[in-house]
Amino acid sequence: MPHVINDFLGKIHHGDCVAGLKSLPDSSVHLAFADPPFNIGYDYDEYDDRLDAEKYIAWAGQWMSEIHRVLVPNGSFWLAIGDEYAAELKLQAQQVGFHSRNWVVWYYTFGVHCKHKFTRSHAHLFYFVKDAKNFTFSASEIAVPSARQLVYADARANPKGRLPDDTWILRPQDCVDGFNPDEDTWYFPRVNGTFKERAGFHGCQMPEQLLGRILKACSEPNQIVLDPFSGSATTLVVAKKLGRQYLGFELSTDYYQRGTQRLSAIGVGDKLEGAEEPKVSAPTTAQGKPPRGTVVEKQAGKKRKKESVGQSLPGFDATDSTLETTAKSTTKSDSQPASHSGMAEAEEILACFAESHQGHSVDRLIADPELNQAFQSSCDQKSLPGTAADRNRFLFRLRKAGRVKQLGLETSKRTDLGWQAIEPIVYAAEIAWRIVADQYAGLSLDDILCDPRLAQAFDDAAAKHAPGHSSLHYRWAALKFRKELGLGSGRADRVSSKSLGIRKFKSSDKIPFDLKQIEKIAATPAIYAIRVVSGNYLYLGETENLQQRLQSHFQKQNLPMWESLISEHGKIEMQQLAVETVNDYRLARQATLLKWYSSEFNFVE
Repeated sequence: MPHVINDFLGKIHHGDCVAGLKSLPDSSVHLAFADPPFNIGYDYDEYDDRLDAEKYIAWAGQWMSEIHRVLVPNGSFWLAIGDEYAAELKLQAQQVGFHSRNWVVWYYTFGVHCKHKFTRSHAHLFYFVKDAKNFTFSASEIAVPSARQLVYADARANPKGRLPDDTWILRPQDCVDGFNPDEDTWYFPRVNGTFKERAGFHGCQMPEQLLGRILKACSEPNQIVLDPFSGSATTLVVAKKLGRQYLGFELSTDYYQRGTQRLSAIGVGDKLEGAEEPKVSAPTTAQGKPPRGTVVEKQAGKKRKKESVGQSLPGFDATDSTLETTAKSTTKSDSQPASHSGMAEAEEILACFAESHQGHSVDRLIADPELNQAFQSSCDQKSLPGTAADRNRFLFRLRKAGRVKQLGLETSKRTDLGWQAIEPIVYAAEIAWRIVADQYAGLSLDDILCDPRLAQAFDDAAAKHAPGHSSLHYRWAALKFRKELGLGSGRADRVSSKSLGIRKFKSSDKIPFDLKQIEKIAATPAIYAIRVVSGNYLYLGETENLQQRLQSHFQKQNLPMWESLISEHGKIEMQQLAVETVNDYRLARQATLLKWYSSEFNFVE
């Protein structure tokens, strides 16, 4: 018997989608997006993607019928499907009662290579509505720059842009023979292994901006979005970021768990990954830059200036201000020349990365001592100049300029240290970052991790606050903290402290500093402070498990450090305020605390 829709919202439900959909009440969902298995033999962990054609189509009819039932009268349904069953499923959807509004072709370069037929480089996106005359479609929410704006820089262009066409292409500026210059096309990159938004556990992940356009057009804030095949949870992630209510179903236990974790790591209002309208900043590949005077040319010029790679290997360019800042901690060989051919060195550095990265990203190679040692050994074998720090920094600069992506390497091998794994020690990584950054003014986290000696100083500082973990663990925690810190600060600006369920500390929130009493503290989500009794705050934090966090702060190995602090500052005390959770707006509460109070050990950008 169908339940109340509110019982299902805000989560992924583990199980078969047909059974799950049957549990939903009639006319309760505003938008459904389905990206089902294509029945082409993809290796899913808990689903057979090799059904007989009739059985596959009949199964599709079952879940599409349920989607039709649960949609509100003016609801919409989007279906993503491959060539093999596009026509059949379109007919099936119409047979269950849907009306077709658009057959969108999403075309992407870097297509899926096929051995015995033309390379697959597109997918089909069908846009259906329940009522042909009554539906939600917010044209102003998805307007794109017109050809007058993009190509001709015409002052007569409508500044609001125009609606996209029904062909979505990755790089239309490169298809000079396939698309007219006055056409506007949708183009979003397929989420490859090198892409920042890659979730890392699903082979068929949709781009956030593609789904963002669909959700903005066919739903409104606070309306309900459904995904019966949650997979990497991108539909639900986008729904949450855009302020929609959401629910999904997922058969795979692994995808269900990872998707749930991914959802918990983002907040309402977070920015969608990827460029909303990449044509504004993407130059033509063949020409290297677009026509002068256009919006594209102006934006691309700014990007080139920002991301330009130096003409020589870092450590040998006297004009590099970043290197001058780190000169005190970097030893250069006096026997090395003052300048080198930047292009040749870049190719050599990239070759060394290709030899040593083992499928991991640049961040992982820099943060992982073992991988970085392999990279440095490769550089030594090629007799590349500079110190380890020089080479690491140069690799970062090449990555930021897009050179690593151009290699086409698979760099999505998962580092199995998600937020749950690093949460118990993330505070130690933050404190260590603050300590080293204070000692070497002006250095970023990347600067610290690139220099082996500064990275070791960071490890040592982190180990004093949370002993017993590997260098990779500490460094990866810092990298994840940095990412979440930026998101958390933005969330704190958008959400009131009342909405976050917090307030300034009161005298009644104090906890006496008694190590024997920590085990009596509730293991619940909370914000907390460690402070000197006289009033100075040492650390302000948030945690999903206050007891565990305080036990980590004050474990036996740490006591000499705290005794030294007490000797220097005086007696300390703790303050705490329980909250329902800190995972809904991660680090937003901590960021709010840092607006209210100054702290000695928190990192504030």
